Amino acid sequence: MPEVGMEGQLKLKNASVLLIGTGGLGAPLGMYLAAAGIGRIGLVDFDVVDFSNLQRQIIHGTKDVGRKKLDSAADTMHDINPYVQIDKYDVAITSENALDIMRPYDIIIDGTDNFPTRYLTNDACVLLGKPNVYGSIFRFEGQATVFSYPGGPCYRCLYPEPPPPGLVPSCAEGGVLGILPGLIGVIQATEAVKLILGTGEPLVGRLVLYDALAMRFRELRLRRNPECPVCGDNPTIKELIDYHQFCGVPREAAEPVVVEGDLTAVEVKERIDRGDNFKLIDVREPHEYQIAKIPQAKLIPLGDLPKHLSELNASDEFVMHCKSGVRSAKAVALLKENGFRRVRNMKGGILSWSDTVDPSVPKY
Repeated sequence: MPEVGMEGQLKLKNASVLLIGTGGLGAPLGMYLAAAGIGRIGLVDFDVVDFSNLQRQIIHGTKDVGRKKLDSAADTMHDINPYVQIDKYDVAITSENALDIMRPYDIIIDGTDNFPTRYLTNDACVLLGKPNVYGSIFRFEGQATVFSYPGGPCYRCLYPEPPPPGLVPSCAEGGVLGILPGLIGVIQATEAVKLILGTGEPLVGRLVLYDALAMRFRELRLRRNPECPVCGDNPTIKELIDYHQFCGVPREAAEPVVVEGDLTAVEVKERIDRGDNFKLIDVREPHEYQIAKIPQAKLIPLGDLPKHLSELNASDEFVMHCKSGVRSAKAVALLKENGFRRVRNMKGGILSWSDTVDPSVPKY
């Protein structure tokens, strides 16, 4: 294309881009940026491929289930472009390592799905003076923009404060149309290429909103907040902070850990088989219950649980479960705050039940 030419292709070849996440958004990003001829691409991810990823994370295939996403993504990208340099970071990005990981790259692309990492990515990009190509997805809706560009707003200008913990579920909890991250990821890839080429009008100060059900795009104007604590005229945040604390999200909600009192799925099954007297409560949504369920469990969605407390006997023993153990941990905390003392969490949720107790239970 005359708008690119040899000069533009050399710009792409000499450019470096860091992708934080190789999941739904990172999948199309990695493939299209490799195909575009980006010379150096960094990948940050510490997860492994699961069958439940494949409806949206198209950079991985069934043959990759159980492999590290980094390795699977790199293989696909090298198959498209064997000349791209791929740097793999098999870590969770944190306040301790973010600046060192991001510093060598021209552009940072946020493909994450949790608020602590989004705020971390934003602040690190502002401190380093690097563009942050942002995208997010949920169910049938997505959004994209470019933050931390000279003169433009940052993520904190749009969202000064994170939402209350548990109010906004992740894609894993709330679901997402598998095609949606492909579309938003392609928009992010387009913006990255435009920034490298220095052509067109980048999404700076403009937030694109996409509604897949209505097949409608809208655009909101964003302005830099001169009082923003990170990118404002007199910034007060000059180094990275504890973003889990800032978002009110305990680290065990983001990184699986063993919590004292938790039961494994195998232990719950043993107690059911012994006939132990306890109540198994499923706090997922009804549509999830239709997909996969434990017959002995009673469904009370987490959002409805406060309304049902009066129906539960505080002297009974309860074991709470959800999909992966995050929402049920919140349910345990809620019950304990309301005087229930014999409450435990089934760690790993129904996914662990499928893995370790009953493989016939579908994973989603």
